[in-house]
Amino acid sequence: MTNYLVKPAGTLTLSDYDPSDTGDYDKNDDDKEKAKTATEKLIGRLSGLQERLYANSSHSLLIVLQGMDTSGKDGTIKNVMSGVNPQGCKVVTFKTPSTEELAHDFLWRVHQKAPAKGQIGIFNRSHYEDVLITRVHQRISARKIKQRFNQIKEFEELLSENGTVIRKFFLHISKDEQKQRLEERICDPEKRWKFDIHDLEERELWAKYTEAFEDVLSATSTDCAPWYVIPANHKWYRNLIVAEHIVAAVESMKLKTPTPPEGIDFDTLKIE
Repeated sequence: MTNYLVKPAGTLTLSDYDPSDTGDYDKNDDDKEKAKTATEKLIGRLSGLQERLYANSSHSLLIVLQGMDTSGKDGTIKNVMSGVNPQGCKVVTFKTPSTEELAHDFLWRVHQKAPAKGQIGIFNRSHYEDVLITRVHQRISARKIKQRFNQIKEFEELLSENGTVIRKFFLHISKDEQKQRLEERICDPEKRWKFDIHDLEERELWAKYTEAFEDVLSATSTDCAPWYVIPANHKWYRNLIVAEHIVAAVESMKLKTPTPPEGIDFDTLKIE
């Protein structure tokens, strides 16, 4: 498994990561099919692991997805999580805070959406928006950002200490790839509903977002809540790597099938 881990207490530069990387796979049709087959096997494995996670109700899994516009957060969820039972998996998107939410600390609304024991929670964008968008649009001071970095780490440590395994993925695409995906949305009538004119305004801030993401990933990748920079120019490879890490995360819980109720002889039990 190719790692792509952001080492805790390190300094990250996104230009050191190739968004078109495909690891040990070549970019030909045969290797694409091999990668897709491997992903399908992982999806099947995750289905069984999720059932065990639900049955034990001792741990939970939190998946955080961040990335530039069009980086593939929705597509990752649609593909990688296609085999899980929806009853045990919830996707949350954090939009502009409401008046009530603004009356509390910025993590108040996030804590309420953290997955319960036995559940998988997916944050499609997350509490990290409060140190990304706010910074790029100059709505927050450098002192406040540093303060929030510490609060985020403490919050994630709290979740971890209470049985939540956390995996955070930055879906890394190039500016050229984003341009192509935006053009596809414009040209394809079936995809135009996804297009927002503000996407073009945000694209003009690419360099500022890159700098903000570099600081976020460097400051908040920890042993209990690591970040991974996932090459995302090739969707088939993105799906494979994310699936590998999610399966590994659930396997790290070392969950066993719960013991059946006592006093029942299942070998002789008959149902009329």
